[in-house]
Amino acid sequence: MVTIDKIQLPDFPLLLAPMEDVSDPPFRAVCKHNGADLMYTEFISSEGLIRNALKSRQKLDIFEEERPVGIQIFGGDEEAMALSAAIVETVNPDLLDINFGCPVKKVVTKGAGAGVLKDIDLMISLTRAVVKGTQLPVTVKTRLGWDEQSKNIVEVAERLQDVGIKALAIHGRTRSQMYKGQADWSLIAEVKNNPRIHIPIFGNGDIDSPQKALEYKNRYGVDGIMIGRAAIGYPWIFREIKHYLHTGELMAPPTLEERIEVCRNHLRKSLEWKGPMVGIFEMRRHYANYLKGLPNIKEFRGRLVTLMTEEEIVAVLDEVYRTYQGYTFEHSPIELINYHEKCPV
Repeated sequence: MVTIDKIQLPDFPLLLAPMEDVSDPPFRAVCKHNGADLMYTEFISSEGLIRNALKSRQKLDIFEEERPVGIQIFGGDEEAMALSAAIVETVNPDLLDINFGCPVKKVVTKGAGAGVLKDIDLMISLTRAVVKGTQLPVTVKTRLGWDEQSKNIVEVAERLQDVGIKALAIHGRTRSQMYKGQADWSLIAEVKNNPRIHIPIFGNGDIDSPQKALEYKNRYGVDGIMIGRAAIGYPWIFREIKHYLHTGELMAPPTLEERIEVCRNHLRKSLEWKGPMVGIFEMRRHYANYLKGLPNIKEFRGRLVTLMTEEEIVAVLDEVYRTYQGYTFEHSPIELINYHEKCPV
C-alpha cells in the first residue's frame, strides 16, 4: 500500500496526470471507471482563483465518485499561492498539488510552472507558503530541471520534502526538452533510492503500454506511475496495465461497441459540463485514440473534428459502428498526442 499523508492507495498506484483542457470531470470519470487510482484536476492559476475568474473557479469542480482527487494550482507569487490554497481547501479535495512542470511559454514567462525551475529557492518558498496556507496534504509535480545543465531534481526533492510535501511526481524530461526525445527515468530512480527520501515518488513520461509500465516498475523502483497523454482517448490504459501487472498477460483491447459507447458518453458529459462550443472543441483530441486501429478511419476522423453539434457527431459515431461492426482490434502503440499551447505536465 502507498500512503500520501492519510490517503491510502493500492500497491503501485496508477495516477492520471493533470492536463490542461483534458483532465476535466468528464475525462476523469471515464478514467476512474477504468482503474485510475488517483486523479488531478487541470492546473488552475492562483492569480485566476484569487481574482475569482470564472474558468479558474469552474476547474474546482470535483465529485465524490472521483475520490481520491487532487486539485492542482500554479503561480509564481507566494501570497497568491497561499490565498489560492485556502480557496482550494473550501471545496474539500483529498490533496493539493503544485505545478512546477508545465513547460509552455505562456506559463513559463509568468514565472510559473516549469519557469520556477530556474529559481529553486523560489520553488521552495512557494511550496512553503502553500503548505502553511492549507491543512490539505500538499504534493508537487515537476521535471528533472530547466535544461541539460541543471538537472537538480535530487536536491530539489530533498528540499521539497523538508518543507512538508507528502509526495512528488517527476516527469523525466527537462523544460528545454518540452515533450521531445525519450523521458529519462534514471534520475527519477536516483531520487527514489536516495536514503533521505521517505515520501512516495511517482514517475511520469512515455508510459504508453502495459509492458513498459511493468518494465519501468521493475527497473526504476518508483512507488507508482503517472499517465498523461496515453490516456487521451484511451482510458482503458489503466485497466490494461493493472491486468498485466497482476497476470503477466495482455488484456483484450476494448471492443468497438465499448469504444463508441464510452466516446459517446464522454461527449455528452463534456457538453453538460463545458457547454456546446467548448465541450465539442475539447473532445476533438480524443477521437484519434478512441478509433485508433480501425482501417481507413481517416475520413471519419476528419468529419468528427469539424462537426459542431452533438447530433451530427453522434450520427457519425453511429455510422462508424455500422461500418466496422464485428471488427476485432489488436494491440497497437497508443498515440502520444503533443500539444503546442496546452500543458500535459
